[in-house]
Amino acid sequence: MKNPNPDLNLADCSYQRSDYRPPPGVVQTAYVRPHRSAASVVQQARYYSTARRTVVPTVAPTPGESGAWYVYKCDAGGVRDAVYRPPVWIPDAPQQAGAPAPTPAQMAQVARNQLRLPSPRIAANPAGEQLVDLPTWLWLERGGWGPVSATASVPGVVVTAVARPTSVVWTMGDGSSVTCAGPGTPYGLSGNPARSSPDCGYTYRSSSGGRPDSAYAVSATVRWTVTWTGVGQTGAFPDMTTTSTTAFRVAESQALNNDG
Repeated sequence: MKNPNPDLNLADCSYQRSDYRPPPGVVQTAYVRPHRSAASVVQQARYYSTARRTVVPTVAPTPGESGAWYVYKCDAGGVRDAVYRPPVWIPDAPQQAGAPAPTPAQMAQVARNQLRLPSPRIAANPAGEQLVDLPTWLWLERGGWGPVSATASVPGVVVTAVARPTSVVWTMGDGSSVTCAGPGTPYGLSGNPARSSPDCGYTYRSSSGGRPDSAYAVSATVRWTVTWTGVGQTGAFPDMTTTSTTAFRVAESQALNNDG
């Protein structure tokens, strides 16, 4: 699936089985053991030099144990979500009669359920009271706008689900709504207050007087596309949404008379 917003420079990343071997002189302190029933979550491998005076109690692959190291690899040349993640060891569990291994699609559902999407953080200019016929700039704080991933695994199957924000629907409280393709542009202190936002804004045509608390109830709903990859397969889930609410007080603007 192509990235709908190339400015985000995303990468497609997932854990993949590899021929990786840990460097000599270190011991592993975390890896995934086979789980008899429920799917286990990938844990990062952390290493400590054996030359230290005190060595953290270790867990290591049993000699002769069948399994492999899985490394986090990224495709598509992007850099977002491509932060280094240590390899993980996943043993191959023996197949039990009558208990087939979960399919990649089933593990993808587990990973999807582990996604924790941030709530939108609403910002606007004017920062306080809005004015009738004066453009309002709308945007979301950038810290909550970016891909979110989760990984689930059982021995031999590692699947990563990734949610990416694609659009925002602003409900303005006066019966109108605005759909923006991105988080919106923050208003600069040196900007012209009479100029509209280049990509996400709204202009009220009536005051909020007479509304509850003399304010319009405003909400921002972010739509997320959700895809998954693992063991050479890919797929997609229905879109997810997150919503935050606020209130805008809108007053009648007062024209300035510069004559005399």
